[in-house]
Formats: sequence, C-alpha cells, structure tokens
Amino acid sequence: MADIDVEAVLSKLTDSEKVDLLSGIDFWHTKPLPHHGIPSLRLSDGPNGVRGTKFFMGTPAACFPCGTALGSTFNVDLLEEAGKKMGDEAKLKGAHVILGPTINMQRSPLGGRGFESLGEDPVLAGLGAAALVRGIQSTGVQATLKHFVCNDQEHRRNAVQAIVTERALREMYALPFQIAVKHSSPGAFMTAYNGVNGTYCSENPALLDKMLRKEWGWDGMVMSDWYGTYSTTDAVNAGLDLEMPGPPRFRGDILKFNVGTDKVLPHTLDDRARNMLKLIRKCAAAGVPENAPERTEDTPETAKLLRKIGVEGTVLLKNEGLLPLKKDKKTVVIGPNAKIATYHGGGSASLAAYYAVTPFDGISRKLETAPGYAVGSHSHKMLPLLGAQLQTNEGKQGMTMRVYNDPPTSENRDCTDEIHLTKTEMHLVDYYNDKLKSRLWYADLEGTFVADEDCTYELGVVVCGTAKLFVNGELVVDNATTQRQGTAFFGSSTVEEKGFLEVKKGGTYNVRCEFASAVTSKLGGNTDLHGGGTLRLGGCKVINLQEEIEKAAELAKDADQVIICAGLNADWETEGLDREGMDLPPPMDDLIRAVAEAAPGKTVVVMQSGTPVHMTKWIEKVAGVIQAWYGGNETGNVIADVLFGDANPSGKLSLSFPRKLQDNPAFLNFRAEGGRTLYGEDIYIGYRYYEFAEKEVLFPFGHGLSYTTFEFKDLAVETKGDKVEVKLTVTNTGSVAGAEVVQVYVAPPKKEQLGEREVNRPRKELKGFSKVYLEAGESKQVVVEMELKYATSFWDEFRQKFCAERGVYEVIVADSSAVEEEKSLRGSFEVTETFWWSGL
Repeated sequence: MADIDVEAVLSKLTDSEKVDLLSGIDFWHTKPLPHHGIPSLRLSDGPNGVRGTKFFMGTPAACFPCGTALGSTFNVDLLEEAGKKMGDEAKLKGAHVILGPTINMQRSPLGGRGFESLGEDPVLAGLGAAALVRGIQSTGVQATLKHFVCNDQEHRRNAVQAIVTERALREMYALPFQIAVKHSSPGAFMTAYNGVNGTYCSENPALLDKMLRKEWGWDGMVMSDWYGTYSTTDAVNAGLDLEMPGPPRFRGDILKFNVGTDKVLPHTLDDRARNMLKLIRKCAAAGVPENAPERTEDTPETAKLLRKIGVEGTVLLKNEGLLPLKKDKKTVVIGPNAKIATYHGGGSASLAAYYAVTPFDGISRKLETAPGYAVGSHSHKMLPLLGAQLQTNEGKQGMTMRVYNDPPTSENRDCTDEIHLTKTEMHLVDYYNDKLKSRLWYADLEGTFVADEDCTYELGVVVCGTAKLFVNGELVVDNATTQRQGTAFFGSSTVEEKGFLEVKKGGTYNVRCEFASAVTSKLGGNTDLHGGGTLRLGGCKVINLQEEIEKAAELAKDADQVIICAGLNADWETEGLDREGMDLPPPMDDLIRAVAEAAPGKTVVVMQSGTPVHMTKWIEKVAGVIQAWYGGNETGNVIADVLFGDANPSGKLSLSFPRKLQDNPAFLNFRAEGGRTLYGEDIYIGYRYYEFAEKEVLFPFGHGLSYTTFEFKDLAVETKGDKVEVKLTVTNTGSVAGAEVVQVYVAPPKKEQLGEREVNRPRKELKGFSKVYLEAGESKQVVVEMELKYATSFWDEFRQKFCAERGVYEVIVADSSAVEEEKSLRGSFEVTETFWWSGL
C-alpha cells in the first residue's frame, strides 16, 4: 500500500466516491478506489487474538489470554509487548486494523462480554489499553478502542439506552477511553450498539463530535459496531465515518441522495471521507498488501510470550501452604475443565488457535508419575462439541462435510466441496463456494465413533437453517420440522434440540447430519445477516452426577495433592448473552465441596472464568484457589507452571469478587427494562461501592498472593509542577524471586477541609501502579508518576468540567484495594487552589 496525500486525493473525489469510502463492501473490507490510489482496508477481530477474515475454517492464530487476564497483569510494559505481537499477527492475516482493545467497564459480574474488558477501574483499563495500542501501532497496524461508550451489557444491546449521569459517564465510562487517547492516540474508535441518555452512540454528536473530537482533540476514524448503524443522515452528521459491515444498509445510494438534498452538507461529507483517508494513510506504514493471503506463524517465541502473559495475569487467590505443589507426589486431577482447553470466551473473541494445551496435559508433563483423573461433573451449558469424539473414514479426528446444490432426496447429486472439520461449531456467515448456484444449498456431515462402554449418549443440534441428525441411519434429533428460537450464534439460531442414543461397548456408530442453509430456517429472522447459516453438533455420555461425585471423592482420598479444574466456558460467557447468575454450573459446587472434604488440606481449585463466580459454598474447605481466567493457547502450561512453582504468580484481580451477586452495586439495575438500563449506582462501581458501603467482598480488587513476600518502605510524595511523584523502596523479603504490584490510591480531602463545597466521592481511587520484579532479598526503588489533575479531579456537573479541589489529598500505597496497615504506606500532597479543566 502506497502513502497518499489526503487533501490532494480528497479534492479529486466526487461526492459519490466520497460516499463509497464510508461503508464496507463485505464483512471485513472497505471499498477501494484504485484510480485514485485508494486501497481496500481489511479489519479483523479482536479482543484476544487476530482471527482474520473467516469465522468458518479460519486461519489458525495466536490466542492471547482474555481481557480480564490482561488487566490482571498490571504490567503496561508487558501489555505493550503483547500489542506488538498482536500487530504482527494482524500482518499475518493481511489485516490493517485490529478491532480492539475492549475497555468497557464491568458494572456487573453478569456481563456476557465482561471477560473481553480489562477491568472495573478506568485508570487500569485506560493505561492498559494505551499500552496495547502503542504496541499494536508500533507495527503500523492500527488499533480500535471499543465500544464507545457504556456497552456494558448484552441484554437488548441494540435496543437499550444507558441512562447515566454526566458525572458517572465522565469519571467511569468515558475516562478509560480518554486516558487511552491521551497516552496512545489510537487510529480508530468503534461505537457501541446502545444509546446513551436517549441517543444511539453511532449517531450521538455529544459523544462523537463534542467530547471525542472537539474536547479531546482526537482526529482518528470512527466506525460502527457490526450492524450498529441505525440511520443515514443523523449518523453522518454526528461524526460516524464508517458503516460496517458492507454492503451498506444506510449509506450507498441512500446517502448519495441525502448529500444531493443537503441533508448532509459538503463539508460534513468531506470530514467523514477525510478521516477515512487519514486512516488509510496511517495503515500504509504496516506494509500489508491489499487483499493479502492469510498466513500463520506459530513460533516458539510467540508461545513463550503467551505463556509469560498468562502467568503474569494468573491470580493466586488463596494459599494455606499447599502451593506450590510437589512433582513427585501422588496427584489426582478432577473436574470438567481438566481435559478441555477452555482458552477463550464466546463471540468476537473466538478464533481458531494454533493449538491449545489442556490443564490435564500441562499438569501431567510436570509430574513424575501420571495423575489419576475423574470428571466429577459436567460444566457445559450446551453439549460438548461432537467433533473431538468422532473420526472420519480416513481415520482423522472430526467429521467430513460434503456440500451440494441439491437436497439429500436427489439422486446422483454432485458434491461441490469437501471439508475436514475438527470443530463441529460452524458460523457459516463467510462460507463461499463458487459452485453453489444460490443461497439455498445443502451439506452432509459424517463421522464415526466406537463405544468404550455400555451407556447412553445425549446428542444435540443447534442450527440457523435446518438440520437432522442420524446415527446408523436412525433419526435421533430433528431440528428441521419444528424450530424454537435460541440465543446461540449472536441470537441467530435455534435452541439446542436433543436426543438420546443407547450404545454398546465395542459397537461402531455412524453419525450423519443433513444440513440445509440459512434460507430454510423457520425462525423468521433476517437470515441475510448470517450468510450460509450456523450449525453446532454436540454430544456426550449421560452420567449419574451423584455417582461421579462419589467416585471423584473416593479417588481424592488416597492422593497427596488434588487439583480441581472448574469454572465456566464460552457457552456461559459470550457475546450476545449475559449470564443469569454467578453460580457455577451445577453440581460443580457439590463436587468441589465433596472432594475437599475427602482430601482436607490437600485440595486446590483452578478456576477458569472471565468474571467472578460464587465460591462461598466451598471456599473455606479448600487449601488453595487459583484464578486462571481464559488463558489462550498456553492455558494448560500456564496453570501447571503456577501450580508447581515453576513460575511465581504475580497477577492482581482487575475486578472485585463479591461474596454473592446481590452485593453487586448494579444488582437492581442490570439488564434492560422499558428500553433503558438505569446506571443507578452512579460512580460507585466495583471497589468504589464496596468500600463506601462497607460491604465485605470475597476477594477485593487488586488482590493477589505470591510464593514470596514483599515489604514497602521509605515513601516520598512530591508535587512537581503538574505531576505527583510517588517514590518508595520495595524489598523481596522471601526466599524465591517474584514480582509485586505497587498500587497507588488517592483519597480526596477530608470533609472538614471542604465545608459547603463537599461532593460525595469514593473513599479512594486507583490513580497509578507499577510492577517490579525482584530476586529473593533484592530491593529496588519504584517511582509512580501521576498527572495532578487526573489524580485529584471529579466531574463538576454545573460547570461541565473536571474540578480539582483545593485541599490535602492522601496517597495510599498498598498491594490491594483492601489496605492492610502493616503492608501499606501513607503520604499526602496538597492542591493550593481549586481549578477546572477539560480536554486531555
């Protein structure tokens, strides 16, 4: 891609050509104008890895730990390194723009995309995002901050207004975007699906023009979320540059007509086209050719980085002396997450990973003798994918998919495509086959398995289109004759229709699915949005849950150390659907409690989830808990490294873990009612609320243990012009090397200083942090620098500006938001005169 002279090119474009620049041509590409030297840009998800252009049969990629894990590293240098690798991965996929990072605030543990975001604190999220953006854009690839703003739930996300005070909007929800703009200058923004206070974000001039462009002085390109443009004139005039995906629904000929009637004025059209051209010019630095082929580059260096990120984000929540485990002890591994690599959440975050290491495999490699194993319980919401349990006629794992123009009832039909599938979850939105004659087409999927015991199998089918599942020629699941609306695949598909199959040990069973494309769906939705449709085939043995729990507990009795691999997966935490509660899938709580009672003092729980889950039913009975999140390609190796002490955990929780859902400040105001969601907790989200209300949490924001100990001393706080400098010495007082996070909180002036000027404020807020690595016995001086106005200000709704009040501000340096006096230091600085400010 060649560099372009933006103003020279803009002067040559017709109004029609300018409009052509403002929408995509397909799911991932913008429109080229070759005669003007304007190439097509390729955009790609996403939040924890670069998928490329395909949902179906995507090119394998590096899968990074999820957003909450990235936030829990509290390490901006490491996140910048991660961003560089993301940029390199984008180049392999021929992408010029990455659709990430995600930095929406986590009001509630139930948010379906909570795992994508960096945390509940705007400073942590903003500084972390800035580091990722700097890393990405150092490669020439451009980053996209999303979703601007208040896209904090999935329930009715396209049809809900966030009703939020201006103060909460500024101090909590817009602030991470503001900080990221200040420290990184991202190339693009993506608007949220929802509206704010009555106006949809993609057509909201107060957000896009007044705040983002005029107040913050940002000059990048604003795109909609996919199908998140809801108007023609309003969106263009408000500042939305690019409608995605294409072909356009609100632009194209409609916008060209409105330009001709002056509903969109010439200078406004120029502004939108100019922003697109400026982004194209920035992307030239990446050196990625137009329409480049997609490639992979699975290297040891990438694996090493992913493993390091995973370890630094893993949080040791509890340790009563059991951890680290011993490699020569009799070990038992229990749980549904043990033999499945739960490495990403659902939706835009999903991708085909280079590989994925299961916890069981990672643990087994550390041990001198093989561990015992019991599944104990299931964790699935939908049945586990069937592909991993089947073989093709050629002996490969998975199924063979054969595509046809004609239905199964036709004789002598010709196969137009044959595909080997290992994963039986197919979003066919981007499947293309030039031998297909129309949008109506058919596919047969086939594989076999040999039963290893007499048992009952449960099989399930989810589809956008129609599907029937046969075993040895007998119909087991009919998801064609009658269909019911479900929530999978962004709400496009049916519920999981199920059937049962009795099998005998040693018997061979041929599984065949007859699928027809999206246009055959009886759901009545807009199948145009979903291309060829969707199909998910699942299945597993039906187990007696009580017997499995008893078997696991009995196995644990004789072990020296027991590892329970528990948690959620992409069924539970996914784009398009919020969780209904914080509970683990039943009967997982019963399993953990039974095993812990059978092996007291010997049981550690490895929890995989992107957001908090309830733990109070068993937390007192286990000797250790590790929060492993969704760990990307290296999931199993990261877990094993931490369990056995080959790596010292240094992650800190990027969000509070409440004892129960009802304690969460958004409990009464989460999800849409009457077309709106009331942000009734105002600025008090996360730890700000729990501290102000003196509500006990299970694990506080910023919490994380280590296999060593640290000491803070010699605090010095100094104001230097517009900066506040915090200096202290950190010493590793333990016997092994490790890393500690210095967390700097600032408390507002005391009430007696404020008098009538008092405004309710959180007791303290995170304003800076730094991670320091220390050998055993080593000391280092740590300096955390904060900008004075960001460290002191609240949003003054009368003046519509930030206000830094005069008074003495307390600085609290600690290793967690739950300050323990013996592990913290206190100092102060003073603002002598109140001042107001706006901008960056």
